[in-house]
Order: sequence, then structure tokens, then C-alpha cells
Amino acid sequence: VCCSAFCSRALSCPDWNQTWFIDLHFPQCFQDTVVAWIPCAFLWVVFPFYYLYLKHHKKGYIRMSHLFKAKMVLGFILMLLCFSNLFFTLWEINQGTLRAPAFFISPAVLGITMMLAVFLTQLERQKGVQSSGVLLIYWLLSFLSSIVTVNLKIQHAMKLVSDPFHHIASYTYSTLVLVELVISFFTDQPPFFSKIVSDSNPCPEASASFVSRITYWWFSGLLWKGYQQPLEAEDLWSLMKENSSEEIVSQLEREWKMYCGRHLSRLQPFSLCFFRKTGSITFEKDQQREADLTEARETQVLLEPEDCQSKSLLKVLWSMFGTYFLFGTLIKFSANLLFSCSLFLEFMKDQESPNWKGYFYAGLMFFLACLQTLFEQWYMYTCLVIGVRLKTAVTGLVYRKILVMSNAARKATTVGEIVNLVSVDVQKLMDLIIYFNGIWLAPIRIIICFVFLWQLLGPSALTAVAVFFLLLPLNFAITKKRSQFQVSFMQHKDDRAKLTNAIFSDIKVIKLYAWEKAFMEKVLGIRKQELQALKRSQLLFASVVCCPFAPFQIALVMFAVYTLVDETHVLDAQKAFVSLTLINILNTAHSFLPFSINALVQAKVSLNRLAAFLSLEELDSDNMNTNLLDTVTSGATVLCFGRINLSVLEGNLLAVVGQVGAGKSSLLATLLGELQKLEGHVSVKGTVAYVPQQAWIQNASVEDNILFGKEMDDSWYNRVIHACALHPDLETFPAGSRSEIGEKGINISGGQKQRVGLARAVYQKAAIYLLDDPLSAVDAQVGQHIFEQVIGPNGLLKEKTRILVTHTISILPYVDNIVVLVDGEISEMGCYQELLQKNGVFADFLYSYSSAQEEEYIKNLVTSRSPGHPGENQERWIQTPGRPLQAQFQEKLLHSQGDQTGMESLQWWCSHLPRTSSKDWTVTSVVNTSIYLDYLKAMGSPVCLYIILLFTCQQTASFCRGYWLSKWADDPVNNGTQKHTELRVGVFGVLGVIQAIGKFGSTAAVLLGGTIASRKLFRQLLENIARSPMMFFEQTSIGNLLNRFSKEMDAIDSVIPDKLKSLLGFLFNLLEIYIVIVLATPIAVVAIVPLTVLYAAFQNFYVATSCQLRRLEAASRSPIYSHISETFQGSGVIRAYKAQQRFISQNDFRVDENQRMCFPGVVADRWLAANLEFLGNSIVLFAALFAVINKKQLTPGIAAFSISYALQITGILNWMVRSWTEIENNVVSVERVKEYSTTPKEVSQSQAWPTEGRIEFRNYSLQYRPNLELALKNITITIRGQEKIGIAGRTGAGKSTLAVGLLRLVEAAEGEISIDGINIAHIGLHDLRTKITIIPQDPILFSGSLRMNLDPLNTYCDADIWTALELTQLKNFVLNLPDQLNYECSEQGENLSIGQKQLLCLARALLRKTKILVLDEATASVDVEMDLHIQSMIRTQFKECTVLTIAHRVNTILDCNRILVLENGQIAEFDTPEKLMAQKGLFYRLVEESGLV
Repeated sequence: VCCSAFCSRALSCPDWNQTWFIDLHFPQCFQDTVVAWIPCAFLWVVFPFYYLYLKHHKKGYIRMSHLFKAKMVLGFILMLLCFSNLFFTLWEINQGTLRAPAFFISPAVLGITMMLAVFLTQLERQKGVQSSGVLLIYWLLSFLSSIVTVNLKIQHAMKLVSDPFHHIASYTYSTLVLVELVISFFTDQPPFFSKIVSDSNPCPEASASFVSRITYWWFSGLLWKGYQQPLEAEDLWSLMKENSSEEIVSQLEREWKMYCGRHLSRLQPFSLCFFRKTGSITFEKDQQREADLTEARETQVLLEPEDCQSKSLLKVLWSMFGTYFLFGTLIKFSANLLFSCSLFLEFMKDQESPNWKGYFYAGLMFFLACLQTLFEQWYMYTCLVIGVRLKTAVTGLVYRKILVMSNAARKATTVGEIVNLVSVDVQKLMDLIIYFNGIWLAPIRIIICFVFLWQLLGPSALTAVAVFFLLLPLNFAITKKRSQFQVSFMQHKDDRAKLTNAIFSDIKVIKLYAWEKAFMEKVLGIRKQELQALKRSQLLFASVVCCPFAPFQIALVMFAVYTLVDETHVLDAQKAFVSLTLINILNTAHSFLPFSINALVQAKVSLNRLAAFLSLEELDSDNMNTNLLDTVTSGATVLCFGRINLSVLEGNLLAVVGQVGAGKSSLLATLLGELQKLEGHVSVKGTVAYVPQQAWIQNASVEDNILFGKEMDDSWYNRVIHACALHPDLETFPAGSRSEIGEKGINISGGQKQRVGLARAVYQKAAIYLLDDPLSAVDAQVGQHIFEQVIGPNGLLKEKTRILVTHTISILPYVDNIVVLVDGEISEMGCYQELLQKNGVFADFLYSYSSAQEEEYIKNLVTSRSPGHPGENQERWIQTPGRPLQAQFQEKLLHSQGDQTGMESLQWWCSHLPRTSSKDWTVTSVVNTSIYLDYLKAMGSPVCLYIILLFTCQQTASFCRGYWLSKWADDPVNNGTQKHTELRVGVFGVLGVIQAIGKFGSTAAVLLGGTIASRKLFRQLLENIARSPMMFFEQTSIGNLLNRFSKEMDAIDSVIPDKLKSLLGFLFNLLEIYIVIVLATPIAVVAIVPLTVLYAAFQNFYVATSCQLRRLEAASRSPIYSHISETFQGSGVIRAYKAQQRFISQNDFRVDENQRMCFPGVVADRWLAANLEFLGNSIVLFAALFAVINKKQLTPGIAAFSISYALQITGILNWMVRSWTEIENNVVSVERVKEYSTTPKEVSQSQAWPTEGRIEFRNYSLQYRPNLELALKNITITIRGQEKIGIAGRTGAGKSTLAVGLLRLVEAAEGEISIDGINIAHIGLHDLRTKITIIPQDPILFSGSLRMNLDPLNTYCDADIWTALELTQLKNFVLNLPDQLNYECSEQGENLSIGQKQLLCLARALLRKTKILVLDEATASVDVEMDLHIQSMIRTQFKECTVLTIAHRVNTILDCNRILVLENGQIAEFDTPEKLMAQKGLFYRLVEESGLV
């Protein structure tokens, strides 16, 4: 009645029985109301949400374009047309024509909705929306509804129904809506002042139309470009602002700091005294217990429960990305609701249904499948974008944490562990974002399947539920066990990364001591444990995938109970195949569940690790106060340090002296705020510049290292270069100041590194200079020049406050004050003369440990110097007889060619640009087939054959099981029962068990085969790198190597085996389905063959670009890891110069570059998936259409069988291509691991080593690289066995190069070196280096116990080690350590002083006691007292050895048998010290400049 009143009797309500069951026909009233109002309802429902979105959409406004004007004009015309319909109806009513309310209500609704559409068009322009999805859907729905109306008008016209106005209005309306729909596919111009306009290469997504965005066709341009030619980094788009570090990391940092602030406020503050790296600097006896308590509190803070930490981090991440993730989850849930197969099967069952319904259902299936594809891919894109942003956020947060970590926190972690955090652990979190929803969606799908099974089989379906839940505890138990193995796996991975980073950082020392095999065995030992944990985890994973929830178990139990409980239960074709269809859906859900649980387990472990790192202790900003009282002037410092009370006034030069381990470096660390303040205060006024004892050099140009972020001032820069004695070096560098220095300064000498570090400090023009023994790495002449030109009373820093830690006695008379430290306390303090007159510790220190010449010189100074006339004594010091020191230095410096070792390797370095140490290189072709063969060879031929056999058996069993079920369903029914039911059930069960065993075996075989391949590839990589010569490490950054051992090996460990398992499973499943479909419905070949060809074409088109994107992304990761390593090592220097923000910006740029390479790969995957699924949906459509056409010839069961397998082939083809693509992308990791197999290798033949120590150089010349000048030229000398040889010369004369040649770090260019008459080129490198001991200039310790550092090969007993420690005066120090020989050294030995590390290196040499000993500036980092002790010990302990001593301190080689003086790589003098002094040549001048004449 209501319908009749609303539509009038002439347009009465439709007869739905006639419409649905006979002929498809909608009455005019239904078309004018319901059909016409569907788009209106859509727009009004969406409008509130869309309006809120637009209010927060701030991309600027778009100027009026022709496209916008066309939209507005068409909108107004449509609006007028709708209202004209309304007015015409009102006019008709006024003329007496009866019209139902629908005639004027419907146009009014359409007109008002059209007004809303015009309003939204204008609002979108104001908000910068270039293409509207909401309006496009509205115009599409409006056009479809208008088509229905036009169809009705055409039918009326054919029936000669006269209504010209409405006819014309309908045709016009439909045409205008079509035009609106067409122009909605185009995009408007970018918003005014948009960055897209100024960007030279903007991301096309921002300007793509809505249709292009949802189908990802905006990416096709890059795909086509990559298909035509290899992609380069310049071809990729700029990163969108919302994905940049600037936008993401700052927000996450704020959230995390807010949490940390709330958390720390709950902790009880504690304060006592200062801690140094090795403990407290000073304690009174009654303070020791309190200090131990403090240390325990620190430990308690660091060891906070992981769950608490991880929950906090999860909350912070959720606050940033939770809303976006929930939006993606809603899309995913919507996609899972789209299911229409059952309607089509019902149609096929009803033989009387009209064919139009079959076509309608086929079209509906296709439409819903396409809609599901769009939703699924939108969800995946959302998750992957969240993953990219999460990676950016976490990497940025981890990097910022590095810059604020305390010394205690630095000891708790290593570079390798941090690299694992930002590579492996972040990837686990990204995986969780994709798989997380499967944890709750899979059970929902399973429940829905069980409901449908109940409808088919009744209560028998409950048995499947019972089996399902009975097996759940087993699944959870396996998952828990896997979690434990995953924790163990990640821990071993961290340990391995930590050790490999230490090896690559100090590879020169390892090669000098021939420790490659020992350290390789340590790494391989950890790797074995790592793979053991991985193997166990993968076996459990195979059992989860194949055993507990295998679908055949559910089918077996249901079919058995259904048929055996009641004989009248007949398993016909419909029940069997519909049940199998549901079980296949169940199979997909249950297969996804283990992946989801696995991702959750791994992500939980990774989240705990990230939270633990981010919760490590940070430096307290209160450690150093920069706000002083008014009485303290700028440039002054005040220090309260244990028992130390110290004040340094502005412009003063304070020298800090003391024995090794006295606390000198810790004093400077305290001034920098690097040590935890527990009591008292440290105040500094003014900017600070810091020169560490071990120079920290960036992987950048010389100029960038010196400027360190400051603007270039040419005049000041040149003065600094000259004062720091760098001018001659720069003249010989290939690119001068712009020559690039290798990572950690690997291609320049120790002296050059120290001078570059000093130049960096001087250039800053700071108020306070903290100088930690900067003169130890240079010779006496250069040291005097630096003191005069930079540090001393007349140097560039004469008006600055300077605190100088030094072991150089000769400069002490010219400082303002001296502080003598003994065991962390100030023993004496005062000016030089005051301390001498006291005859205290300082005087005893000078008189006891200075040479006779120095003692006489000091006595003269004491008697001649008066406190009131320091200038006279200064003049006396800086002049040598007859000529000023400055003139001497300039003359000698002009004749010097600089450090050949550093310069020539730097020349080679720069000649090979642009492939610098900071950039990883990429291959630009498709992955070669040989790479796949290499991986399969690593697996082993027997394993590969075994895998193929198992997959074949599994799929054969699957085919037989399905065929047996079809025969079962075809059994005739006699008297309502089927015969041989028990036999059918039994055989079905046996075939299912065989299939399950085959699936478990095949899955386990692939995963274990991947483990075998991973082990072999890792070993090959390690051996290839370990056997590479030093030049390889000079040109390859640590970041590149760490990238191979972390991210690339992780792909080989986990990703490739998993994807290979999936690929083989889908491939064999596809072959089975092809056979079944072709046998059941041969006509399906018409669709299957073209579809397969199209799939292959899409895959081929995609892979070329995808692989290159993978390579570019992998190459862009290495600079991130290198920068992290560099920052971790130099964080103290960065903080001292307040350069944190600049380094953060550099890291953000590197991360953004990596994401710029990563983002196109994300879109490429979605492009492939969307297009493949659209093709797959097409085959479903064709299979359904073929079934409708042949409905009379096909039984419902066969039709259902064909459709169900057609539905499977879509997903299987899709996943197979995606799995193959993933393998293509990740096999690049194998390529990158294998690329080092072709690099040059050191000769490793072994031969018996001679027993004497006679060394002969015969016309020996050495050059670091081909086409460069010789670093050593025609050296011909003979060194007798047991002879002590001193090697002297100016900086860059070639002293260290001589040792390089002796150990064959670089092979001879000409001539030869013989030891005991045997050419060392014919000796195996390992044998050569094990019989020569060298103590390098930079003392190197590894992360591990003291015992391991002293005896890595574990060949000496504890008694021998304690004897060596006693001889080096370290025994008492080690006895006082907590674990003595088992005391753990942190990475680089940071918890020991430089001097202590140098003495440990000497103890290491004492243990080896080889026939030949080389000391390369071995005493540069120790005080004079220790230097004399070392020289005395060498004379006694190595009296039967040949000793070569390279020294800057001339007094350390005066007691040698003979002295070799080098100049410009040639022999200048070679004789006994007495004869050389008598000749008054170069050696005499060196002695004279040292103040010993």
C-alpha cells in the first residue's frame, strides 16, 4: 500500500517473483527511486568522513584550471537539469496531471546531491586534491543508474509511450554524467606553491589519478624504463615528505623522550663520585662499599625487565602508526567478507534457473574478486608503507641513541649489534605488520568454513572442530619452543656480528700477527651455533606447517564420521567438492596462521632487543655545567673530581702528566661530560675543541675533516694547515685538500691522522682546547713545530685555554701550570720551576727517567730561568744553535715528500673514484643463471634431487587422494546407501598420511638444504675476505662488509629457503591443478594457456626492474652502516664539538636515500600482485562462463570441481610468480656474497720457516699501487741476526713502509727481501707472519677476555702470560681487575687507557718471542719512565732476536747497534750511532732537534 501510494497505481511495486525467476526487469518506480538514489546515498554517507579528511588535508590550493572549470560547468548543468525535472513535474501537477510523489522527490534528491558534488569539487580544489576517488565512485554509480533509466526510456520509446521531456532529460543526464566520469579520470594541476612543482623528479603517485593509484599503473613508467635499460639511482623519484626522516623520526623521538622522562622520574636518583671506564677514579677506603652499591644500581637500571621495556616501545610505535594500521586492518577485514562462489554453485545445481542468472553470478564473482584484489593490495600497500616509515623511525631513533650513550652503555653493545638492530630486527617488525592480522583473521575464516561445513554435513562437522582444538596445544608448544630457538639464533647472530666487526676494524693487526685462521675459527664456531638454532627452528616450522592442522585430517575425520555413523549418509559429488572447496579455504587460513605466529614470535624478540638498546643509560647533561658564576671568565674551567680540585683560568696552558693509567685521559673526559657525575661539579664556559689520543677521522675529504661543518675561511684554513704541518702532505695528495680519506683513516699514517685531528680542533676557534697527547704520533721536529705554531706561547692558540696531556718532557718548561696525576689524584700542581724546586714527585720523575743529556739540559734550565722572565727561556728553547726552529722546519719540510704510506694509498684511492669507500657498487644486469647454480651447488646435488623426489611424491599422493575422493563420490547409491565405505575411508586416510609425510619431508629438506647452502656460502665469504690483501680493505668500507654479513646473509639464511619452499610447493600444485582441470573440462585450456603466457610476460617485464631496485636498495644500505660505525667510534668527539645535529642530519639523508630506493620496490610488488590477480580473476570469469554455456552437458559436481580448481589456480599462479620474484630479488644477496670470490687473494702456500734472523734487502723497491711513485727505492742493506736496528727519519720518509714490505702487506715492486737466505716471497704468508712479531703504532684490542687478546690461539699457559704481564708492569693492574685474565675488554678496548693497551700489545709480543721483532712507534703512547723500562726489557728479553725499532723519539734508538736513516724512501745513512753523530748528517740533525746534543 505504501509503495502504491508513493509510486502510484500506474507504477505499482514490482513482482519480484517474475523479476527474479523469469525475466530481469525493474519497474519504473524502482528505477526512479532505489536505483537513482544509490549514488546519492553513497555520497551523503561518505560526506561527513570525507569532509573531516579534507579539513586536515593541507597541501595548498589549486588554481582554477580548464579541468576544474569543466567539472563545475557540467555540475551546474546537471544540477539545473535535475531541478528542471522537479519544476516540470510541479508544472504538470499544476496542469492537472496526476503525478506520484516519487516524480518530484527523486529529482529533488538528485539535485541536492548534485549541489553537494559541486561543493566537494570546489572544496577539493581549495584543499589541493588533484584527483577525487569519492567523486569518481559517485559519478560511476550515477552513470550505471542512469544506464538503467535510459534502458527503460528506450523500452518505452519502442512501445510508443509519449513522454518527450523525460526522454530527452534522461539521455542528456546520462551523457553529461558520462562526461563527468571521463574527466574524473584525469588529474588536476599540482597545488599552488607545492613542492611537486619545484621538485625535478617528484613521485608520480602524488599527481596520479584515483584509478591509477588503486591499480598502481602510475608505476608503469618506471617499470618500462627499467625494462628497456638498467635503472640508476638518479632515475628514482624524490622521497615524499610524509615518508622522510624529518617528518617521522622527530615525532617518534618526542614520544619516546616523553616516555623516558616519565619513566626516569620514577627511578631513585643516585650520586656519589665519578666513574671512569675501568671503574672509579679515586676512592677512599670507606667509600668503596658505597661505590659498589652505585655500580649495582646502574646495573639494575640497565637490566630492567625486557617485557616492560618492549611494552613501552610498542606503545610509542602504536601512538604513531596505530591509526594508519587500523585503517589497513579495516580494509583487510572488508576484503575477507567478499565471497560469492556458493551462489554460482547453487545456480548450477538448479537446472531450471534462467541463464541470465548464471551470467549475472559469473559477473558478480568477477566484480567481487576484483574488488577483493583492490582491497587486498590496498591493505598490503598500507602495511608496507607503514613498514618503510617504521624502518625510518627506528633507524633514526637508534642513531640518535648512539650519540647520547654513556660509557657504561657503550660497553654493553657493539657496532655489530647495532647494525643487526637496524637491519635484521627492524625487518622482523616490518614482517609483523603484514602478518599480524592473520593471527585473528585466520581463525575467523576457519570458523566461517566450519559453519558452512555444518550446513553441508551436519553434526559431523563438529568432529573436525574437535580435532582442530585438540591439536592447538601442540601448535602452541611448538611455537613457544621456536621462540626460544629464535632468541638463541638472534643472540648468536649478535655475537657473530660483534666479532666480524672487530675483525674488519682491525684487520691489519690480524694480518700482521697471522691470526686469520684463529679468528675465522671463532667466527665459524659462533656461526655453527647460530645455524644449529636456525635448523631446529626450521624443523619445528616444518612440523607446524605440515602436521598439526593438515586439511586432509579434517576431511578424513568429517567424511569418516559422516559416512560410517549412519549408512544413509551418502557422500555425493556436491558435498564432497563443496567441502573440498571450503577445506581449501581452510587450508589457506591455516597455512597463513603459522607464518603469522612465526612473525609475531620473531618480532617480539626483536622488539625486546630494540627496547633494551633504547633503554640503555644515557649521558647526564648535569655532568658538565656550562652556566658559571659571574666571577668565572669565558674560557675558564672549574673541576671537582674525586679528591681533585682544579681551576684553569682563561688563556692558560695547563700540562697534565703522569704514568700510564694515572687518569690523564679521564680528566679530559670529565671536562667533556663523558663520565657520570656522582658528586661535586664540573663547569666549563665557552666552546670546546677536543683532540683525542687516538685520532678519529671521518671517511671524507681532508678538507671536510678539518672544516667539520664550519664555513670555509681560506686565510684561516691556510694558517691552520701550515701550523699543523700538513701543507707538504696536501701538495702531494692527488686532489690536495679534497683528497678522500678512507674509513678510520686507513690510507694515511698515524702522524697524518693526528695532525688532521689537531687541524680540525684549531680551525674551530674554540674557547677551550682539550689536547690528549697530540704530539705522541709525530717525530720530534714536527712535534716542536706544532708546539711552537699551535699549542705554545706564540702559537695560534696562545690566547685560548689549553689543557694538554703529554709525555713530552721538553715542552714542560713553557707551560703555565703542570698537574701531576698519580693513581687518579693530583700529587703536585704548579709551574715548572716551582715543581722542580719542591724536589717532589715531579722532580723525581724528571731526574730518574730522563736521559743524561736531558738531565743536564734541565739542570741548566733550573739554574738559568727566573720566574719573572719566561720570555728569555722561551727564546732559548725555540732556537737551536745558529738558526731558528721555524726556519729549520720549513727547510726540512720542503725537502720531505710526506708520508709515503698514507699519501700513495690515498693517491690510489682518489684515482679510483667514484667508487669510494662509502659507496657500495651495483651490478646493472639481470641476475645471471650461474648465481642460481651456485646456490644449488652450495645445497648439494643429492639434496636437490631428494627435494624434487619428495615434492613429486607429495603431489602424486595429493592427486591420488583427490581422484580417490571423486571415485568415492561417484559410487552408486543402492537403497539409500553406498558400498565399500570402510575401504574408501581407509585408502583416503592412507593417501592423506603419505601426503603429509611427503609435505613435511619436502619442506624440511628445502629448509635444511638452505641451511647447508648458507653455511657454505658464509664460509666462502669469510675465507674470501680474510684472504684478501690490505688494499682490498683500504678500498672497501666496513659498512659494505657488514652489509654482506648481516642483511645479505639474513636473506640467504631465512628468506631464500622459505621462498624456494613456497615456489616448489606452488609449482607442483599448479601442475596437479592443470592436469585435473584439463581432464575435467578440456575447454578450460582456451583460458589457461593464454593466462599462463600473460603471467610469464608480466613476470619477465617486472623482474628486470625489481632486481635492479633490490640492488640499488642493498647498495644504499652500506653507507648507513658505515656511518653508524663511524659515529659509534667518534661519538665523544662529535659531542665535544656539539656536532650532534649535523651528524643526525647526515644520517637522516642516508636513511632517506635508502628509502628512496626501497619505496619503488614496495610499489613494484603491489603493481605485480594487482595485475596478476586481475588476470587470475579473468580465468575465474571464463571458467564460470564456460560452465554456464555447457550447463546441460555438465553435472553439478563436475562444474563445481572445475570452478573450485579455477579459483585455486588464480591464487596459486599469483603466489608462484610472487615467490619466484622474491627469489629473483633475494638471490641478489647470493650474487653480492659471491662477488668477493673474484677479488685478488694473498698467496697462502706453506713452507718450512728458517731458524735464524738475518735480513737482507736487495735492490728492494715498493709501490702501493701500479702507476704510482715508489714508496721505497732501491733499498740494499744486510741486517745480521740478533742485531738491534733503529730506523729513523722524518714523517713520511718511509719508515713504516719498510715494515709493510717485510710482512708482505704489499708485494715488492722490484728486488727482494731474504731472511736467512730464503726469499720471503717464497714463504707462505701465514708462516712468514707467525715468525715475525710487530707492535703497531695504534694498539688494538678485541672485544673479549684479556687472555684471548694476549693469546688468541690459546697456545700458552697462564704462567707464561703472567710472566709477560709482570715484565710489562701490568701484573698488579690485572690482579686488581674483577676477573683478572678473564676480564672482558669492550670493543676496541675502550675500557682501558691507550698506554695500558700498548703495554698489553708488548706483552703479546713477549709471549710470541719470534726471531724478528718490529716495533712501529710502540712507545709513542707511554710516558718516559715506561719508555725507558720497555727499552731495557727489550734489550734483555729479546737479546737473541733481531729487533727493528721505528721511533719518533730519537732517544729510544740511541742504544741500537746500528741506525738506518731514511729520507724520501731512500737510504740516507746506515751505521752505528757514534759514527752517524760524528758525520753530523741527517741523524745528527734529528738528535739536535730533539734537544739531545
